[in-house]
Amino acid sequence: MKTARILIADDHGLLRRGLRAALADSPHLVVEAEAEDGRTAVELALKLKPDIAILDVSMPQLNGLDAARAIVAGSPDTRVLVLTAHESERLVRDVLRAGARGYLLKSDAASELIPAIEALLAERSYFTSTVAQVVLEGFLKNGPDEDAEAGGTLSPREREIVQLLAEGKRSKEIARVLSIAVNTADTHRGNIMRKMGFASISDVVRYAIKNKMIDP
Repeated sequence: MKTARILIADDHGLLRRGLRAALADSPHLVVEAEAEDGRTAVELALKLKPDIAILDVSMPQLNGLDAARAIVAGSPDTRVLVLTAHESERLVRDVLRAGARGYLLKSDAASELIPAIEALLAERSYFTSTVAQVVLEGFLKNGPDEDAEAGGTLSPREREIVQLLAEGKRSKEIARVLSIAVNTADTHRGNIMRKMGFASISDVVRYAIKNKMIDP
């Protein structure tokens, strides 16, 4: 069997070690790199072009959904498996819209991680056994429903800045993380506040929590 190269991204080292251990008995599945935040995961994925990227939904700097979008756009041959503690039909739809084709609960990872990876390698979708397959089938058959995509009115760059603001970063820190000028970061921040009707950073934080950009 052809060797498959895997990227694991999660901000908890213990979970990354657990995932690596779960793959240890499958010599054709090789963990090529690990990342502890979403931004690093995207950088590694675009550089290494792994066969599979396993992404936690809640990661610092860039959440798993936005990281998935960037990886799918920049490395279309990389299959994305989203790992989450949340069982939510809304989140399933967001995962699909992000371009990922695998959704695995952390509680199911011990028994389902390898089947999930093998399904994605065979160009099939995989959704954790506790999520009804009808969610996937209904989405693929009917397309997006009336429930608007989380953060759909924000550009990818604005979504990045919303998450960084919600994490408590100031314009200078945002500029450094994104390699942009401080005044550009300030401009984006002002545009976001006006566009979304935010009155304060507390509104930004609530929005980020609601849309799974950060953990509460």
